[in-house]
Amino acid sequence: MSQALYESSITSLPLLARGKVRDIYAVDDDKLLIVTSDRLSAFDVILPDAIPLKGVVLTQTALFWFDKLSHILPGQLTGIAPEDIVAPNERDQVRGRALVVKRLKPLPIEAVVRGYIIGSGWKDYQKTGQVCGITLPVGLQQAAKLEQPLFTPSTKAEQGEHDENIDYAQCVALMGEELSAKTRDAAIQLYSEARDFAAERGIIIADTKFEFGLDAAGVLHLIDEALTPDSSRFWPADSYAEGISPPSFDKQFVRDYLETLDWDKTAPGPRLPADIIAKTSAKYVEAYERLTGKTLAY
Repeated sequence: MSQALYESSITSLPLLARGKVRDIYAVDDDKLLIVTSDRLSAFDVILPDAIPLKGVVLTQTALFWFDKLSHILPGQLTGIAPEDIVAPNERDQVRGRALVVKRLKPLPIEAVVRGYIIGSGWKDYQKTGQVCGITLPVGLQQAAKLEQPLFTPSTKAEQGEHDENIDYAQCVALMGEELSAKTRDAAIQLYSEARDFAAERGIIIADTKFEFGLDAAGVLHLIDEALTPDSSRFWPADSYAEGISPPSFDKQFVRDYLETLDWDKTAPGPRLPADIIAKTSAKYVEAYERLTGKTLAY
């Protein structure tokens, strides 16, 4: 198995930030280098063990979707190869897992689209019959397909904190009516086209979250990652059934393992056994290969 990259150490560019998964470097006033590590967070805690190939899968999956959905919205890509802007001895850290992107102004929300009722949406529905202020039919079961995809934005929490679901009126209060409507419509169209494509490959995209940013002219762009196993809930269609939480192509093995431990879900996170790491890595790779029809090259 490929050696994992827990944290990049690029010294030829200034480091701006490290997120849960991504390390961000300044290229110049207009561009950033984003390196997707193999770190994994669960329950908002970054775990001490990396998942080999995870960052490569996330980057290559996002590249696939940026290309496929570019007719809907421009993306953040510059077309510049990451290997060309770092020192020769740093190229192994960026190969296959980094992007050179435009510097854009991120929107203050995450644009969540739900096609099925699961996760925090299911919890909200059980309590109130609504998701983010949207009333749903009575009697839905867990993992039921919704009649129409729902735009259910959330605020962006600081690292270690939880994002908070908001309703559309709160979104408008944050961003204004015009930008909120444009964001909602773009998110639903991106999700719908991706959902239909994935369905042909035996994958259900239950929900996803998008990040958007604005350029100096106010043009909306798709940024960050798009429709990856980290930003979306991918279910194998052949395992799907209403009334249960279906298995998914993401951190499932890790979450299931962590739930068996006497751990209070605060940092530091526990170490992971080798078999859990290997199974999780294989699940990420399987998601990419089933979705794209390509073998992951690295």
